[in-house]
Amino acid sequence: MTSLHLQRPWLEFDLGSPMHVLSWAINRPGFVTARKIIWREVRNADLPRDLDVKTWFEQELKRHKYNATVAFLTSRDVSRYSWESVTIGPVTADCLATVGLSNAERIGHRMDRRAQDWGTINIALRLGTPLSQTGLIEALSIATQARTTAILDMALPLPHGLATGTGTDCIAVAAPEGTHDYAGLHTDLGQALGAAVYRATLSGAQQWKADMTSLKLTENTNA
Repeated sequence: MTSLHLQRPWLEFDLGSPMHVLSWAINRPGFVTARKIIWREVRNADLPRDLDVKTWFEQELKRHKYNATVAFLTSRDVSRYSWESVTIGPVTADCLATVGLSNAERIGHRMDRRAQDWGTINIALRLGTPLSQTGLIEALSIATQARTTAILDMALPLPHGLATGTGTDCIAVAAPEGTHDYAGLHTDLGQALGAAVYRATLSGAQQWKADMTSLKLTENTNA
């Protein structure tokens, strides 16, 4: 996967060429053009309580010449990423994800997670099909549905039911600019992107659960 470059605390997804990207990322949200989608791994010490996170992150991105990217923040170890590529007919969808569930939530409810790291779910999706803004919006909705389904299938219990995501999830969908408006579940594109996001999210969640189990066993052994 030549489009991926890992050098902690950074994880870089090179899209191969400038593409239209839709996300709600902390920097450059909405419809933008970008060549790369970036992860920045952080720890509690990086983000003291009184820090202006947006300004700090903008400065970090500029210092590393990433200011033209779309970028995510996570406390998840970025080397524990998951990658899935799915081709249906003429359509290919590539998904890179990091999944942490330390601040998991169930839709419609909210828990106090202030004392914990924000592991979060960050998903970058690259599509080969040129899309209009309408198509990107629908693709983002399908990706979100796939993320939620994967987390539900993990069956992580919370006080009000099964987790559906975390409080800080972010998804970015990238595609060449075009006029294609449709990415729904009845299309090759919708099937491919849904499968890629679902598989990458589920794999990442399973990896996170295994890591947490291993950590607890280590702590109990050392206690």
